[in-house]
Amino acid sequence: MVFASREAAGRKLGDTLRRRQLGLDVVLGLPRGGVIVAAEVAAALKLPLGVLVVRKIGHPWCREFAVGALAEGGVVVLDQDSIEPTPGIEAGLNAILREEEQHLAAYQARFGFACLENLAFKSVLLVDDGVATGATMEAAVQSARRRKARTVTVAAPVASTSAVERLRRVADELEVLCVDPDFAAVGRYYESFPQISDEEVLKCLRRLKERGG
Repeated sequence: MVFASREAAGRKLGDTLRRRQLGLDVVLGLPRGGVIVAAEVAAALKLPLGVLVVRKIGHPWCREFAVGALAEGGVVVLDQDSIEPTPGIEAGLNAILREEEQHLAAYQARFGFACLENLAFKSVLLVDDGVATGATMEAAVQSARRRKARTVTVAAPVASTSAVERLRRVADELEVLCVDPDFAAVGRYYESFPQISDEEVLKCLRRLKERGG
């Protein structure tokens, strides 16, 4: 399955979720691309849209290789199998964690008006534009649960088979339109997959807020 754009994927995902009638209260997108998808989902479900900030943790020797994620509320998820016990690895990871915590705080400040603090007793829907390993989304799920969410549903247009198996263990409900055992990169499943800037995310959030979402 290939989607024309994040917006098109969000509309299709929103239609599917609307038919499931899950009794959701709020939609939270994962910046940056996930917010674009989540905005369409929130519009389809007629629900408020917010942001849950998550940061990937790169390997100390190769930052592009993700070994985990951290999320709001002090949540840290590490894939221990991906972290070999070599000299200096712990110090390197700690340095990266400190750096990413600063980035997380900066994002929370920037998207502050859309970072919903009170999730207690709410049924929360977490949305991203694609899920490769599942670490980032797992961190988001843990973050929502720490804030006493009643239920946590995960949704994405596309995900790997391993990510789906992982997220089924931590989420109450899961909706993925395309599950690919040969998953490569998220962008492979979109005809248009541009980089999203913070300004575009802010514009999207404000536009929906002005519409009453």
